[in-house]
Amino acid sequence: MSADIAKLENIAKQVRRDIVRMVHSCQSGHPGGSLGCADFFVALYFNQLHHDPKFNLNGIGEDIFFLSNGHISPVFYSTLARAGYFEISELATFRKINSRLQGHPTTHEHLPGVRVASGSLGQGLSVAIGAAQAKKLNGDDKLVYVLMGDGELQEGQVWEAAMYAPHNKVDHLIATIDLNGQQIDGSTEQVLSLGNLRAKWEAFGWKVLEANGNHMSQLIQTLNEAKEHTGKGKPIMILMRTEMGNGVDFMMGSHKWHGVAPNDEQLAAALNQLEETLGDY
Repeated sequence: MSADIAKLENIAKQVRRDIVRMVHSCQSGHPGGSLGCADFFVALYFNQLHHDPKFNLNGIGEDIFFLSNGHISPVFYSTLARAGYFEISELATFRKINSRLQGHPTTHEHLPGVRVASGSLGQGLSVAIGAAQAKKLNGDDKLVYVLMGDGELQEGQVWEAAMYAPHNKVDHLIATIDLNGQQIDGSTEQVLSLGNLRAKWEAFGWKVLEANGNHMSQLIQTLNEAKEHTGKGKPIMILMRTEMGNGVDFMMGSHKWHGVAPNDEQLAAALNQLEETLGDY
């Protein structure tokens, strides 16, 4: 294992600690998907993105990221804080009165790193496409990234955007779907089967890659490959398989931890499994 990958994995361990502590503190939030996506967020913000924590809302001259499935805000907030966008101590205010760190990211709180409110599902891909087109019009060659949940694909707006991007050759957009197979009411297969997603996105005209979202080195490799395919006339889609609750054994693979906070005993058990690597907030 390279030193760089080991460093990223250590950051991801701390982010997972942040997630369970934040959700426990307010007894509200979404730990399952947040834990599953910790590696992706760390890979993005500490290895892939050309970004500036000083934060310019318009993102000119930077790679920009949009979180569409905004309920996994704990992993987003932890990553932003650990990347220097705001003080790590602010994580203690998650979902508290007058906090900037609300359950779904909002823009009126002027939180550095957040460019769009994302509570209503299905909108993020459309926003990302618009931002990518704006970059092209402005002669800005940086990339636009967006993350969606798999249950979110049950929203019709996603498929309108899926048609629009290839038709307009939006080819500096890298979209990712978190494929953990779980949503709030059960598995995606039970609620509304998504079918063959690779075949669907390819049929719509996207370049499709697949990734193990809980294996850091493989994830980095896929993200690097995605960048190599930009500028070639097609938007890129990464189908990223993760495990809900990854890192905490009793949360792993179950939709029951989509939006449930751990109690005191469960928090202790979770933290016992998650190594403190950078210091708790």
